[in-house]
Amino acid sequence: MEQSSTSALIEGTVLDLASDVVSALRSGDHVRAGGTSAGGGAGDGVARAAMRVLGADTLLPTALLRVPPDPGQLAVFKDAVAAHPPRDDAAPAVVWSHWAMARALRRIEQPLDDPLAGDPGAEPDARWLDGASWQVLTHQLAVLAPLALPGEECAVTRAARERPVDVARGFVRAVRRRDWRQAAGAGRWLSLLDGVPDTLGLETGLDFVRLMGGGDPRVALQLEAARLMPAGVLL
Repeated sequence: MEQSSTSALIEGTVLDLASDVVSALRSGDHVRAGGTSAGGGAGDGVARAAMRVLGADTLLPTALLRVPPDPGQLAVFKDAVAAHPPRDDAAPAVVWSHWAMARALRRIEQPLDDPLAGDPGAEPDARWLDGASWQVLTHQLAVLAPLALPGEECAVTRAARERPVDVARGFVRAVRRRDWRQAAGAGRWLSLLDGVPDTLGLETGLDFVRLMGGGDPRVALQLEAARLMPAGVLL
């Protein structure tokens, strides 16, 4: 029961944090500190866990709009990266998510005491994407949507650029399966890629995802990112 209660608390905090990011992207303001950076002890642990789930998108307003991050949020985010490095047996997506968070911090301040943060060239292995089916590729890209940023250059973005048609197929499949989070994440990637088939009707597709799934803050976050993508400039 306690584990279930903690999981529900973390999920609720993730949704609250995603809502704050969406509000910041729409208003041009920084992410509000709110409950995710306030408090101490167990509250800090929940906040760190929530930021690990949301990943580098916690600082998305800074990346896309050059909005200075809230100091309280930034402190918790930095703690989340420093306190939870990926284990040696971590899944590739977990390793890449950590790398993306460290890279987001590197754009803002001095590098952390972390080999991935300290060396911009120290990318994790991305060979697991080589030869992945279009279904698997789309799923993994949706999980790693925080890497879908204008001007971003890494092995994951290169893998996405090489297969725009496959990502488009994955987007359509996610919509048909009513998997709005995956559809929104894939749509965010497609908004950056060249070679997306005109027949996809991406703008109309994203509007449909917003209509059907936009009440989920994590879906709304991806859609707002896709909307801002053409104008976004990384620090």
